Amino acid sequence: MEISRDVYLNRLIVRKHNGFIKVITGIRRSGKSYLLNTLFHNHLKEEGIHEDHIIKFAFDSADDLIKIGEDPIVLDNERETRKVDPTKFIGWLMPQIVDSNMYYLLLDEVQKLGAFESVLNGFLRKSNMDVYVTGSNSKFLSKDILTEFAGRGDEVHILPLSFSEYYAFKGGDKSEAYDDYSVYGGLPAIALMTTEEQKANYLLSQMQGLYLKDIIIRNNLSDNSMIGEVLDVIASGISSLTNPKKIADTFASVRQRKISDFTVDKYITHMEDAFMLSKVKRYNIKGRKYIGTPYKIYFEDIGLRNARLYFRQIEGTHIMENIIYNELRYRGYQVDVGVVESRERDENGRDLRVQREIDFIATLGSKKYYIQSAYAIPDQEKYAQETASFDKTKDSFKKIIVVEKSMKPRRDEQGYVMMGVKEFLLDKDSLNA
Repeated sequence: MEISRDVYLNRLIVRKHNGFIKVITGIRRSGKSYLLNTLFHNHLKEEGIHEDHIIKFAFDSADDLIKIGEDPIVLDNERETRKVDPTKFIGWLMPQIVDSNMYYLLLDEVQKLGAFESVLNGFLRKSNMDVYVTGSNSKFLSKDILTEFAGRGDEVHILPLSFSEYYAFKGGDKSEAYDDYSVYGGLPAIALMTTEEQKANYLLSQMQGLYLKDIIIRNNLSDNSMIGEVLDVIASGISSLTNPKKIADTFASVRQRKISDFTVDKYITHMEDAFMLSKVKRYNIKGRKYIGTPYKIYFEDIGLRNARLYFRQIEGTHIMENIIYNELRYRGYQVDVGVVESRERDENGRDLRVQREIDFIATLGSKKYYIQSAYAIPDQEKYAQETASFDKTKDSFKKIIVVEKSMKPRRDEQGYVMMGVKEFLLDKDSLNA
């Protein structure tokens, strides 16, 4: 049975022949190569494209490197900074372009190609080449590509499996599936595993042996343990407001080791570049401006976060908020943390400036939604607490509260909608319920 990634496949399909380099980015093991070389490749064949007009090359494949006369053993050296020789690659590629019909070029891990920006720029000048590339690190791909091509790089960012993708593949009881997903996350390999032992061991080994190791080598970090310990502090505090100074202070008090704010900020940037983490700014709704710090940090995959903490902090509240954040991004929304300021009087009649938080502002074009991740609302007092920030916005945008308990969407007299997290995640139109 094939894992469906229809959302991302359709994002590639609608970008065909648009004159841009299609750049597929995402964390390692999120399914970029599968999307490009299996799902999109199959789509092209179903559209009647002949195999000789679909040219695939993986710059991390020994077989492909040998084709162009490169030594895969040398290039596989973890500390090797040398890239694949672009002259060898172009010399292999161009003889295959034999007519004026459209050729589809599918390139995997293109950041390993020397001068890849210049090579891809050259392809943009050819009217019969439609180019798609993947890469695992934004420092070498999406950020650079969008600059180098002056707006002619078109990024499709792929996340690990959403809960709806995961459940469509796994099936069974929804609550059991959600419980499993909230612990082990959505890396595609996890969906194929059947035992908890397999899943836990896989995540633990990947976190230490792939993701962190990759960041350490790529950024030439000398202290291998320090970034891991900073990541532990971040993992313990997902969904909480933070900043480099707060993390450094926690690091010093809990770990009894000193680290500068600058170093913490640098490590966060490295982890963002590797798509392990996402940093989410706060947005002042009434003031219509961003607030630089503090901000929130979420994991691209909740299973990797849990593995980093050896599955010791499985708090449903924070995990659910992280999952909702990733779901909104999966649906294509820009996501911010909302801040609502108001002037109020305390019990003594003193004038106070009060700040309230809205967990997420989800924006896509003219559409905007306010979303609270509330986990449980046992009584009216808690409900009033969760909706107080909604009350102060004084606008007409849709306002939604997501709780852990399974429940269909329910609207109150103010128009606020409350629904269960599984209903929210599994209904692609849940924002419009």
